[in-house]
Amino acid sequence: MSEEVEALRLADEIFRLSSEARGYVARGAHVTPLDKSTTLSRITGAEVYLKLENLQKTGSFKVRGPLFKLGRALEKGSVEGVVAASAGNHAQGVAYAASFYGLKSVIVMPELAPPAKVKATRSYGAEVVLHGRVVDEAFKLAEKIAEERGYMLVHPFDDLEIMAGNGTIAWEAYEQGGRFDTVIVPVGGGGLISGIVSVVRKLMPGVKVIGVEAEAAPKFVESFKEGKPIEVEVTHSLADGLVTKKPGRLTYPIVKHLVDKVVAVDEHEIASAMYLLLERSKILAEGAGAAGVAALLARVVKPKGKTLVIVSGGNADLTSIEKVILVGLAREGRIARITGVIPDIPGQLYKVLEVIAEKRCNVVDIIHDRLHPRISPGMARVTIVLEVPERMLLFELLEDLRDMGYKFVID
Repeated sequence: MSEEVEALRLADEIFRLSSEARGYVARGAHVTPLDKSTTLSRITGAEVYLKLENLQKTGSFKVRGPLFKLGRALEKGSVEGVVAASAGNHAQGVAYAASFYGLKSVIVMPELAPPAKVKATRSYGAEVVLHGRVVDEAFKLAEKIAEERGYMLVHPFDDLEIMAGNGTIAWEAYEQGGRFDTVIVPVGGGGLISGIVSVVRKLMPGVKVIGVEAEAAPKFVESFKEGKPIEVEVTHSLADGLVTKKPGRLTYPIVKHLVDKVVAVDEHEIASAMYLLLERSKILAEGAGAAGVAALLARVVKPKGKTLVIVSGGNADLTSIEKVILVGLAREGRIARITGVIPDIPGQLYKVLEVIAEKRCNVVDIIHDRLHPRISPGMARVTIVLEVPERMLLFELLEDLRDMGYKFVID
């Protein structure tokens, strides 16, 4: 059997299972909103809709697959408990589903998993074990635990029932918004996009499906170049949920033969998407959840017509959100850092601050350095972090300070 024929067979099976999965998912999860984005529609020229899985139970789509898989297994016989490996969202999804069905769960998470996701996973009653740098390494320990305890191992993406559960998103979006011309999906191991493409190709023949992965882990992009699944070197990413080293054995042929294109976005593009969603749409998306929007903003995907973007999750670590906001404000010129040298005598800094106040700027931080080796005796190097109402005021501020004899520059 050729790889393409196998991909079509798997997709047909996922479509059949996804129809069955809808009942299980409906009992334990939300029907998430489908929101038309005026901002993204204006930016792209397409009619852009966001499927808000960040508002799902546990904060991501990852609850869908486990609800189906565990519910189906319990109907077939007894289940002692479940084991999973995940960077966070699959962990919470499995822990929640296990709790929903009254089962014990053990979740193996990478050592660098966001603390908020570790805490949330424990809150659903799971036993959490931290192991390895990435999900692939955590999964090896999960396999060992499953064998030792006789628990069911729930793979985060390379499982037809998990993909079928994920595919229920496509059923919902179709019922909420009708046919779409383009569907844009974040890609980690490929379980989400495999489930969605298996459903939309039946419900919306001719639809274009595009995957978006992080440049920090471009396993599909690089595998397609090589013509086979390969393992790639990965780095830390805001989109931690997309960081896996290698495509799945089942997901690879589906994505290769049924998905139109897979693109990659970098960390700055992901951060910009998170910032825009929060600023303009009041949507809190984690890095992985914002990947599809990042592809639109970076113009690596140029959709036409009615476009569906899956916002796959919202479990962003608050420290990451703080950094994203600060970087976003700096890029827009709404927060700035200026540095200059002033006489180190009473009243000089006060004069500078008076000018700043006149321009309606707010001082966030001041660093006063008398010991810099390039500063003349009797002078001080001052760095001031400011909140700026509008970018032009910053240049007016520098000009006014220059007129007073103070030369400040933007860092």
